[in-house]
Amino acid sequence: MQLFHIRYRNSQGTLMRILNAASRRGLELTSVHAEYAGQDHAVTMLLHVSQKQIGQLYREWHSIVDVISVHSSVALREYEAPAWAAHPPASVAERAARAALA
Repeated sequence: MQLFHIRYRNSQGTLMRILNAASRRGLELTSVHAEYAGQDHAVTMLLHVSQKQIGQLYREWHSIVDVISVHSSVALREYEAPAWAAHPPASVAERAARAALA
């Protein structure tokens, strides 16, 4: 698991281009957290990637005009399920609720 930290200027479509780089490669977005960070914005993504894919993602993210910086690190065991990612998407919770009623 690799944890990516990307700082960017919040112009139209920048976050979607960042996320699209990962989804186009068929990578599972284990967790994504985007937030306002001072004058810029930041997105943190947890992905299961190979070394080759890391290089491809770095190249593509750096080619986006509004991306300021890209950093990554190996995800620590306790960080694989961060507090802000502890809540499942609504669709998962709804399916679980329907299954419990059935």
